[in-house]
Amino acid sequence: MSDESAPLIEVLLLMATEPISELELAETCERPVAEVRTILAELQAFYDDTGRGFALRNVGGGWRYWTRPEHAAAIGRHLLEGQHATLSKPALETLSVIAYLQPVSRSRIAAVRGVNVDGVVRTLISRGLVDDSGRDESTGAGQLVTTPLFLERMGLTSLDDLPPLAPNLPEVADLEAELSRLADLDPEAGEPVGATDAAAEPDPRADTPATTEPEPQQEN
Repeated sequence: MSDESAPLIEVLLLMATEPISELELAETCERPVAEVRTILAELQAFYDDTGRGFALRNVGGGWRYWTRPEHAAAIGRHLLEGQHATLSKPALETLSVIAYLQPVSRSRIAAVRGVNVDGVVRTLISRGLVDDSGRDESTGAGQLVTTPLFLERMGLTSLDDLPPLAPNLPEVADLEAELSRLADLDPEAGEPVGATDAAAEPDPRADTPATTEPEPQQEN
């Protein structure tokens, strides 16, 4: 593949957090859409023919890298049993808030923790500890709950076995009072504080988008 735009397209795809359309790629590369479409098809065939561990797919109206399903078992072991199985402190704090407030929206979690939690929520979902449970009928906000795997990892029979709240979040001052205050507010009102957690991790499950984000420092 000799086209000089191919490396740039690969870089853009590596950086993508969602599928990128052919038009967006063409505008960035300053090349015709038809030419970009041809390059994408050539890249897709090249990755398949050379047996790369990832594939290039056209889904959701755009292109993105994905891991291959045949690597599902190895990726699962790496995720759940390897050194990356240890959750970071922000992820543990977010998981605790979800466990005690579920079903709960991302914005309410962000209000409690004082930071944007999108990254750590993706991590918890990828670990199978948290899942979406639909949307709130009144606000339309997505609701998060813990999973049976969470109970298994915590050694609990049910959520009724969760210990008192305060001992688990000693660094969050007066959290119970804050939760009571938030309960009287619209859970979707306002915007989360602008800070973000540094614990965002990729979702390396098979047949999921590949990413090149650096692995965060984990807490012991």
